Amino acid sequence: MNVNSHSISLAISALLTVAAGTVAYFFNGHSMPVTVKTAALTLILSYLVSWGVLELMLFRGIRKLLVPADNNDGNSPDQKLGFKNIKEALISYVDLKQLEIDQLKKMATYRQEFLADISHELKTPIFAAQGYVHTLLDGAIEDPQVKMRFLKKAAKSLDGLDILVQDLLTLSRLETGQIKMDVQSFSIYELALEVFEQLEDKSRRKNVKLGFGSGVYKDVMVNADYHRIFQVLRNLVLNGINYTDEDGRVVIDFVPTRDQVTIHIKDNGRGIPPEHLDRIFQRFYRVEKSRTKTTNRGGTGLGLAIVKHILEQHGSQIRVKSTLDKGSDFYFDLPKAE
Repeated sequence: MNVNSHSISLAISALLTVAAGTVAYFFNGHSMPVTVKTAALTLILSYLVSWGVLELMLFRGIRKLLVPADNNDGNSPDQKLGFKNIKEALISYVDLKQLEIDQLKKMATYRQEFLADISHELKTPIFAAQGYVHTLLDGAIEDPQVKMRFLKKAAKSLDGLDILVQDLLTLSRLETGQIKMDVQSFSIYELALEVFEQLEDKSRRKNVKLGFGSGVYKDVMVNADYHRIFQVLRNLVLNGINYTDEDGRVVIDFVPTRDQVTIHIKDNGRGIPPEHLDRIFQRFYRVEKSRTKTTNRGGTGLGLAIVKHILEQHGSQIRVKSTLDKGSDFYFDLPKAE
């Protein structure tokens, strides 16, 4: 059954007309002319008022709910309203608002977690540097050996704080689109060599070997932002070094296809539990709940989040396969250059 403001207004005005005519008939000595005039006036006024109220307050809003989101002219292809589609429209509207409420709650929870995480990450190096400085001010500065050791530790804490702030700024600029990708053609093999060279000292201290997969293609060219992909590979290789035990190995491999190249960064470390795989690219997310263990590795907890956003700007996506006590394989695609 189709309903609209006209039909409901007619029904309401008809009822009011009958009531007004009846009252006029009995209170004016059964005078038909007065009764007819009263009934006619009531019909016109009640129709106009009820139609205006219904159209402005109810049906116009319901029609907007029924108009498809891609209908730019604002007119529904079918202006007739039935009880069924009115009900469906209202249910759909309620579901949409509930979804918005759930998203806002989720964002509020995420914001609270982020504030808690960033507070802890900032507090750790600040308190460490503060402790060393105050110890020196309390008299330890008189001992040359203690002075130099504490100054070096304070400087190391402040260097870690600077890295954290820089990573936060980079991540924020990536998320807001302030950093644009400078796409060019380059050898992904040569870039990987530079990454290995920069991390050579760190891998040597931990006795973790860096290398390429067997039969790796050395002449593979890709189209991407050289400096940002360098940052991606560096973060992933560094992640592999940090989470691989001594005498481990981190390997970069390339798998070219017709139009793209898949870059793999593999390690034989401890692996990632399955329940954590969907969240490891979030800011500050810790696979290990003990922050002390993670802090000792020297990471800011933002490396994988930065990787995710850089690759999204390239139209790519970071993926991971991992097996506990066997290692992890992080991989992504880049377009192949001519």
